[in-house]
Amino acid sequence: QGFRPFTDPPDNWPALETFNRRLTEILNDEPPIDEEGKLAPHILTLSPDAKKAWVQFHDSIETELSHGGQYHDVRDVASKTADNAARMATLFHAFEDGMVRPVSLYAFNGASRLTAWYLDEARRFFGEFALPPELADPARLDNWLLAYCHQKDIQSVSRRDVQRYVTPVHLRNRTALDSALQELVEAGRIRQVNEGRRKEIQVNPVLLKPGGTRC
Repeated sequence: QGFRPFTDPPDNWPALETFNRRLTEILNDEPPIDEEGKLAPHILTLSPDAKKAWVQFHDSIETELSHGGQYHDVRDVASKTADNAARMATLFHAFEDGMVRPVSLYAFNGASRLTAWYLDEARRFFGEFALPPELADPARLDNWLLAYCHQKDIQSVSRRDVQRYVTPVHLRNRTALDSALQELVEAGRIRQVNEGRRKEIQVNPVLLKPGGTRC
């Protein structure tokens, strides 16, 4: 929020129209009914290559649930991720290919990427609450700087703009901001540059590339 100026919508939405058309087809399908008039839903299984990928995905998460693992602090969420990936893959597959063939590797790969993203977001979100204030503020400032730079397609932000727009708002306080900035400088996330009277905060360009590292 705060970076969303109004823009007129496009005249047409071809991808959305295709999506809605496919949903309509699915909704218009006759439900499978057995001879006794009961629902008889199709049972979908994973194809052999999708099953192999699912096992690898499951085990890669499981090994990180132990003490010291990256998902130890979000075990409740992480332990369900592989099952959720299988469910999501089934939805993707049914949407694109119907309910005939086993779930494809293509569908599972898409589902695993999506669920892994949400798992990492859960780890980041809950991790912020577990951090002491002296570490939580740099993490929040770091996230805000990355989002702001991506939205504006820039690599540096004036200190003045940070003090005007940064959230949470307590970071607009000079003392809190100075402390958080210093932590990010020491971590190699940013550098502060003075250009005359203008003070710039330059984000490490590596962090702005796809797959850049978070705090």
